[in-house]
Amino acid sequence: MKHASFDVLVIGAGPAGLAAASSASQGGASIALVDDNPAPGGQIWRADHTKQPGIQAHSWLLKSKNERITHYMRSRVIGAFEPGKLLVETPDGSLELCYKKLILATGARERFLPFPGWTLPGIMGVGGLQALVKGGLPIAGKRVVIAGSGPLLLAVAVYLKHQGARVSLIAEQTSWSNLARFALHLPRHTSYLWQAAGFARELAGVPLKTSCWVTRALGEQRLEAVVLQYGKRSLILDCDYLACGFGLAPNVELAAALNCERQEGLAHVNEWQETSQPGVYCAGEVTGIGGLELSLLEGQIAGLAATERFEEARQLFTRCIRARAFATLQTKYFALRPELRTLADARTIVCRCEDVTYGELEQHTSWRSAKLQTRCGMGPCQGRVCGAATDFLFGWTQDAIRPPLASARVASLASMQDTHSKEISR
Repeated sequence: MKHASFDVLVIGAGPAGLAAASSASQGGASIALVDDNPAPGGQIWRADHTKQPGIQAHSWLLKSKNERITHYMRSRVIGAFEPGKLLVETPDGSLELCYKKLILATGARERFLPFPGWTLPGIMGVGGLQALVKGGLPIAGKRVVIAGSGPLLLAVAVYLKHQGARVSLIAEQTSWSNLARFALHLPRHTSYLWQAAGFARELAGVPLKTSCWVTRALGEQRLEAVVLQYGKRSLILDCDYLACGFGLAPNVELAAALNCERQEGLAHVNEWQETSQPGVYCAGEVTGIGGLELSLLEGQIAGLAATERFEEARQLFTRCIRARAFATLQTKYFALRPELRTLADARTIVCRCEDVTYGELEQHTSWRSAKLQTRCGMGPCQGRVCGAATDFLFGWTQDAIRPPLASARVASLASMQDTHSKEISR
């Protein structure tokens, strides 16, 4: 198996990872940047086949293209067996990456909440639909309902509208009063105020209902209509696509595998973004869902701290505190309402990989029990979808992270087994 060594290894090439790698490289360190996507940028800066990246995205992508940074795209970490080393699967085979400092910028995934019919073709996360359209999925003229919670719904609605979609409704589950209270804070955060004003202008004429959420999807072979709860009434809307966004779940699996301390499901870090494991840093949504600005700031701080440029990192603290304060407001005013826990009936599938229903799961009292008895979380996604759902539905936490950390080729698993056996023999 091939080996490579670097001063700083950055996992994740979204905004936080790009900022971390770029900042660390400015100090002369050798950097490796690993991501399982074909190109850097993450979900938010995912390449759009119809246009060039924006000014901010282009700037950070350009900064990451220097001789000190080695890119490993279409690559994923599948094991961590000893300090200072990670086993990575690349398109060319398995690779052991050695590092002095490690920065985890593993981002987050969409949180799916099950309701009857949610597995029908045509239903996906808001980010998932946006990614497919960026990749070439024809959406012009299609009827789209966007439902869930948070400003991301508006951002995706604007994008889909620009691509020719007919956005029938934006269903926001939080109340109008919460939305109004959130809006009152926007003048203190100028960039977000202008962004909100832009959304309002772009979405003029698109219905937005608060205290509104999907309760059921209708259709035989694919989605045909959705049923929504709006106050005390039920609405039925015909549609071609339903994009749901119930917030994001941080990708903490690698941090957990490295025994980094977690609090409330998030990687716990100090002011330098360093975890409980010396030399291991976390930045971006793995430390909490905070948006683009916070991810960039945390990435820069982690990259600077990992290369011992503490005074430069300290200069970013004030901006970081402000960005975290805004993230806290979003968490408060867009918190998921308890009614969403009652959407699934006994026959509703919760674990799509293993076809495990809500009725089967409610007989158990923990993730471990459900996993052992029903195989929930043992499919290809390794609990990344149903784990976040059962956390919200039942308050369960995934209590064990075992390699491989992601689905892998047989040859990679053989390399992993060989590496693990050598480590045990020592």
